[in-house]
Amino acid sequence: MMMAYGLFVFGLSTAAYQELQRQTDWRHQSQGRVGRRPARQFLGPGEDTITLTGTLLPQFTGGQQSLDQLRQMADQGAAWPLIEGAGTYYGLYVIGSLNERKSEFFRDGAAQQIQFDLRLERIDEDDSAQLASTAAMRALATGLAGALA
Repeated sequence: MMMAYGLFVFGLSTAAYQELQRQTDWRHQSQGRVGRRPARQFLGPGEDTITLTGTLLPQFTGGQQSLDQLRQMADQGAAWPLIEGAGTYYGLYVIGSLNERKSEFFRDGAAQQIQFDLRLERIDEDDSAQLASTAAMRALATGLAGALA
């Protein structure tokens, strides 16, 4: 297991990523002053975004169904915990975007190669309204079990 996002596990059989990029921002408000540089006040943490980039080879790794499962999670609009395989807990994240590019096609139009970029955006831990509900988890688990059958 490379990483778990809620009930979705990143790995060779699903969506192995080749690159993890994290950008963390902090907010500083600027206040103009006459004859001097602006004064700055620290307001706290800003955006925390993780981008996972990878290439799927459906003959050997996960394929389109893995990306479709991530889209189902994004459609719910819920936040899920993000935990790295080594045990690092990143926090609660929502899916901001999922971009995919297909190439090297078979005669039937199925792609031999699918590249993806998944952008995850952190939410505040105390924003319980965005947490994935038990019903959402059940629906996703049912969808995952159906996809695996």
